[in-house]
Amino acid sequence: KKILIVGAGFGGLATAALLAKDGHQVTLVEKNDGPGGRAMVWKESGFTFDLGPSWYLMRDVFNRFYAEFDKKDSDFFDVVRLDPAYRIFFGDGESERKNKDQRQKTEEEYIQAAVDINKNIVDIPADLEKNVALFDSLEPDGGKKFLEYLEKARKIYDGSMDAVVYPEMHSIMDFVKNPELRKSGKDLPLLENIDNYVNKYFTSDRARKILEYSIVFLGGSPKNTPAIYSLMSHVNYNLGVWFPMGGIAAVVSSIEKIGRDLGVEYIYDCEVSKVNVADGVAKEVVTNKGNFSADLVVMNGDMVYSETKLLEPKYQTYPEKYWKNKLIAPSAFMIYLGLNKKLKNLAHHSLFFANDWITHFNEIFDNPQWPTAPSYYVNCPTKTDASLAPDGCENIFILVPVASDMEDTAEVREEYAKKMIEDFEKNIGEEITSSIMVRRVFSQRDFKAMYHAYKGTSLGLSHTLMQSSIFRPSHQSKKVKNLLYVGQYTNPGIGMPMCLISAMQVRTIVGSK
Repeated sequence: KKILIVGAGFGGLATAALLAKDGHQVTLVEKNDGPGGRAMVWKESGFTFDLGPSWYLMRDVFNRFYAEFDKKDSDFFDVVRLDPAYRIFFGDGESERKNKDQRQKTEEEYIQAAVDINKNIVDIPADLEKNVALFDSLEPDGGKKFLEYLEKARKIYDGSMDAVVYPEMHSIMDFVKNPELRKSGKDLPLLENIDNYVNKYFTSDRARKILEYSIVFLGGSPKNTPAIYSLMSHVNYNLGVWFPMGGIAAVVSSIEKIGRDLGVEYIYDCEVSKVNVADGVAKEVVTNKGNFSADLVVMNGDMVYSETKLLEPKYQTYPEKYWKNKLIAPSAFMIYLGLNKKLKNLAHHSLFFANDWITHFNEIFDNPQWPTAPSYYVNCPTKTDASLAPDGCENIFILVPVASDMEDTAEVREEYAKKMIEDFEKNIGEEITSSIMVRRVFSQRDFKAMYHAYKGTSLGLSHTLMQSSIFRPSHQSKKVKNLLYVGQYTNPGIGMPMCLISAMQVRTIVGSK
């Protein structure tokens, strides 16, 4: 078939490579000037920033994809297991710092601040026995509880991947008829949220937060995300947190290269404005670089935009009213910083937990506003790969989960960036403001401009129970015979590994046509 793919995110790149391997003639068009989608790269003054994803998890999924081409990830880039996997900075028990209005500190005061916060820093090691000891230090029999919880997470992962995640399923009957699901279903906690599930095992606030943090990266909160996603603990502690040298950009480049070697044609700076449909068949895709006809069209761009803006209403499977009734995942407020010095107290991945993180979740989902005292994440890849910054320099980005579709003016973002940099300085006990060489702020309006992201979401559709698996939008358009969707909105969902699996499912659908 002559196949046109729209969007060079992970889903689009992987689909292009898989379909080209199957002998199809594949063209991929992308509105931005390079591949990656939300995983694009920004380079400035010798610093290299991954603009989006930064965690290399579920390496088994990546290698299952690479195996389709008789390769493995290490054939393309060096892969390092991080130790510590990540570092957590817990709140100090105060709702407000007494010196909250102070704008300047002496170096001695920063050193003392670092001493004060050491008791609130917890490293998550790569070694399992050390993690058992860590949980023992958090509550009585914590290590034993941790091992029980982790074994259950392993069973959930092993059972759900083959039963729920990899298969292409369309209806409840696919669940009923699925032999893998019948075999593992009793081990899958489908009907409770992860907060209640974790609380059955642990009483320590710190233990609970450590095990629930990853839900933020699935676009939900512990209160609205199914307990089945406790499988992420198996991913973190058993499968490990890894880093591809060169950053996520190295992964993007590897998949693009596979496609290019198989004959995929990539056309960048090529934005789609309409899909022309006649009698339920997509005849051509209209772009700023001409019209493209195809036997099959696969959309990897933002699904809401693709459905509501590129198709006439009568051909929309999921019109505007559908999305208005869905829980859209948060956006992200991100600050990319290139520093002319090294930071002492930061790990490659660092998480900063507010004392009251429930308030932060409420400010995202229930009462949308700019978070007052947020939990946030900081990525510092130069702790592992010094090539991503000039000698002696540090490359970091600060990510704050925030509600989608809020006011995002220049004034608002500058004020909030200042607030977060000051909070970051306080938490690590180091001054960075005077060391900033490169600075860029990226938030809701940038997600809309670069990716046509609905409401400026950074992730897409949250993983609530009724927005997981068969309840996510279908790969196949119900109104246009030769139109398919791939990526984070479809099954199995958010994240680079899930988008690779989505591509594998689309490949299966194409093969059955």
